[in-house]
Amino acid sequence: MNITSKEIRQKYLEFFKSKNHAIIESAPLVPENDPSVLFNTAGMQPLVPYLLGEKHPMGKRIADVQKCIRTNDIEEVGDNTHLTFFEMLGNWSLGDYFKEESIKMSYELLTDPKWFWINKSHLAVTVFEWDASAPRDEFSAWIWESLGMPKSRISFMGEKDNWWQAGPTWPCGPDTEIFYWVGSGEPSEDSNVKNDEDNWMEIWNNVFMEYNRLEDWTLVNLPAQNVDTGMWLERITRTLNRSESVYDTDVFSDIIIKIKELTGDKYIERSARIIADHLRAATHMIADWVFPKNVDQGYILRRLIRRAIREFFKMWYEWKIIWEIGKIYITKFENVYLSIKNNSERIVDELNKEEEKFGKTLKNWIKEFDKRFNSIISKNSWVFEIDAISGDKKKIKEWFSESWWLFWSDVFTLFDTYGFPPEMTLELFIEKSKELWTPSEIINDLVEIINNEFKKAFEKHQELSRSSSEWKFKGWLGGSWEMETKYHTTTHLLLAGLRKVLGNHVHQAGSNITSERLRFDFTHSEKVTPEQLAEVESFVNEVISSGATITLREMKKDEAMLAWIVWSFWEKYPDIVKIYTITGPNWEVYSQELCGWPHIESTADMWTFKIQKEEASSSGVRRIKAVLV
Repeated sequence: MNITSKEIRQKYLEFFKSKNHAIIESAPLVPENDPSVLFNTAGMQPLVPYLLGEKHPMGKRIADVQKCIRTNDIEEVGDNTHLTFFEMLGNWSLGDYFKEESIKMSYELLTDPKWFWINKSHLAVTVFEWDASAPRDEFSAWIWESLGMPKSRISFMGEKDNWWQAGPTWPCGPDTEIFYWVGSGEPSEDSNVKNDEDNWMEIWNNVFMEYNRLEDWTLVNLPAQNVDTGMWLERITRTLNRSESVYDTDVFSDIIIKIKELTGDKYIERSARIIADHLRAATHMIADWVFPKNVDQGYILRRLIRRAIREFFKMWYEWKIIWEIGKIYITKFENVYLSIKNNSERIVDELNKEEEKFGKTLKNWIKEFDKRFNSIISKNSWVFEIDAISGDKKKIKEWFSESWWLFWSDVFTLFDTYGFPPEMTLELFIEKSKELWTPSEIINDLVEIINNEFKKAFEKHQELSRSSSEWKFKGWLGGSWEMETKYHTTTHLLLAGLRKVLGNHVHQAGSNITSERLRFDFTHSEKVTPEQLAEVESFVNEVISSGATITLREMKKDEAMLAWIVWSFWEKYPDIVKIYTITGPNWEVYSQELCGWPHIESTADMWTFKIQKEEASSSGVRRIKAVLV
């Protein structure tokens, strides 16, 4: 079966539309006002308020294709499966259908000739085995059997495999996972995920979210039983086309071909895959208003771009090219995501600027690295004077450990001087070390330990906030939720104050909120004077002390775009939008703004607003840091 990723994406949404699901747009890659993660790493993240009981404006049945970023396995990118950016196909029941209908719809989509037409004998499933807090999911197993799934293909698995939650405290529940046969020939009758794991690949996960995990690790029932499913577009494309790798599908094939043409006999397969993955992710990040920086999301973006450039250098290609790869991705996605279509010029411009900046220093960085690395080797020349050293694992480990810690002091010097990401310095150190001895597995034994120590030291250096792991969630369910909600409402007042004092050209350019403070980026080309800041601060505090009320109404997005509504990033929002209005006791409207997240009901519950700092964030963008005291 030959089917493109575009056709799969379209068929998926058509199927669920036929099952009365409203199709919603993808949320941006950067979560709005959730400081606990850098990017959306799962399809459920933007929908947490609705899983917790809030009414979704599009109804109880919805489906989407959510853009996601995961960087916790970045070193594995280039193999057959790992990716940085991926598209998660998802369908959702918010208190409507549950296990039976969810499983039946999934099976129909996968096996019906009208849709994906997968051979039924090539499917296997897992369901939840019991644990101390939740029962064995016999019902899901029974549903699978009723559909014709052989008992031998159904594996009961424990919490590690078949319980899904995004963080320590979060909506959660048991799941059933669907696997596809990737082994040679036909699977034997008794082959299943539990006893033949290597030959089965997961393609879809149906999570039955009926619990909420509290901070004391106990489970309570959610207001409704929900279904949250997730299927990687890239994996199902590989599956349906029987491809050996995700990079062999149309998702990446044109990019890989282009790189082969450019590099000729210097072509390296893994380097081409890394370039294709990283620049796809970078294109979508820039489209969602992430810019190359040395902190937060911008650091991840910069690291991906610079890794891609370095992989080109490995293949002896040293001309500006990544912006052209970006243009190919723009063509592929401009009719899928409005963010790509609307921001195509900026994508090319940012890739161009970053390549110019880094390309000039890359050769100097590699030369400086080699000089320092060779110096370390010469200091430990005793290693190479012993012929038998290649077989002496203990000696090699001693050399590797000692050399790395001698080199450690150079890592941040190289970063500060040459702008080379410290993780890439570590990667190159490991590569060079492996080249010294054939038994590279000796080095592999130490890599995990050094990676962990490196991360700790780098966090102390305060150059990177690596909270990209999906296990860093907080905010919605923790004790800090109330303060974060207050700060969220405060950002609306701050924007209103800035527009009142500086002018209507001011728009939000980003924000980050914790339970301790707010950080707010806004469009403005020059420094805000102390007098202007005092005026803004005074305005916010006057509204707070007035006991203004915050109300919510919903309307169609196209109507909101024509109304006098303050906006930022229209492409973020679904067809039905939420508008929060802050109104004073004399019916004076202080703020009227599109927003997708909850607010407090009255400013009477807030404290005194205090601006701590105003500074430049990027070209044409300023940043304010403030607190409620």
